[in-house]
Amino acid sequence: MTSMMSKAEKTKQLRKDVQPFAKSDVRISVMQMINTIVPLLAVWVAGYYAIQFSPWYGVIAGLIAAGFVVRTFIIFHDCTHGSFFKNKKANDVVGFITGVLTSFPYEKWKREHTIHHATSSNIDKKGIGDIDMLTIEEYMEKSKLGRFGYRLYRNPIVMFGLGPLYMVLVLNRFNRSDAKKKERMNTYLTNVVVLALTVVMIAAFGWQAFLLIHGVTLFVAGSLGIWLFYIQHTYEDSYFEYDTEWDYVKAAVEGSSYYKLPKILQWITGNIGFHHVHHLSPRIPNYKLEEAHETVTPLQQATTITIRTSLESIRYKLYDHSQMKFVTFKEAEEIIKQRELEKRKKQAA
Repeated sequence: MTSMMSKAEKTKQLRKDVQPFAKSDVRISVMQMINTIVPLLAVWVAGYYAIQFSPWYGVIAGLIAAGFVVRTFIIFHDCTHGSFFKNKKANDVVGFITGVLTSFPYEKWKREHTIHHATSSNIDKKGIGDIDMLTIEEYMEKSKLGRFGYRLYRNPIVMFGLGPLYMVLVLNRFNRSDAKKKERMNTYLTNVVVLALTVVMIAAFGWQAFLLIHGVTLFVAGSLGIWLFYIQHTYEDSYFEYDTEWDYVKAAVEGSSYYKLPKILQWITGNIGFHHVHHLSPRIPNYKLEEAHETVTPLQQATTITIRTSLESIRYKLYDHSQMKFVTFKEAEEIIKQRELEKRKKQAA
């Protein structure tokens, strides 16, 4: 009977099947705040105390804190979706606080991430809240300078090395030109609070200690965050489609990966590896994503990526829509040559 269901019926059924998980549990949410934010603050305090004995203690504290910042960001992320608490005000307050801790403006990121969900894997509407990705055709249409810029952007050293610095110091500090007053004021307030805390910390412990602990924390957490976002949508057979053929469920289940991580890393990353489930239903809180994946059988058909196989995705630079997969620059050059050859043959005929 199931095999005879139409595509529309299957889509409707799948979205219906995940709905029971789209409910927050205030007890679990509060417990998650306690086991995430409290240890984060404790590690920072310990780091500033221990750094007087050796700067390496500060670096170690920063590295440990980075893991808790990633987990804190997942709480922030859930608040932007209104999934961490049932109460909107509670989501907004906790979202702002965790935004300060992670250096992300709540309202700005909320809007941009909402756009990302509504346009994920849509070739015609990508660009906001996404890691930049070009199809082979889009790449060919760019000037030599534009192609160089894109190659530079997709270089791992730039993306995961300079990317976190740009994100924290520039991207998160300024609003988009179309931002409304509420969003602008929230970004300004976040900036003021972050700056005030920075000044206080530097005055109390010195800029060297601040850079060693908070600098390492935000840089490592930022790199990990960019990597997670990258791998969740960049793998060989990821789904990307033009607007006329784009499908929301396909974009969720086929355009978002299941990043299978060891349990400790799954905990640190707040189950965001179940990204296909999250994209299908953003109202599912992070602590119910695994249960939804294990319960709803069709979700288990999503592309599974491990740490080892995820490293292969660093090679992927352009999307070849004709083959529905990512390719390297070298592979793209061969495809372009082949197409030009076929074009000449047709013209000669």
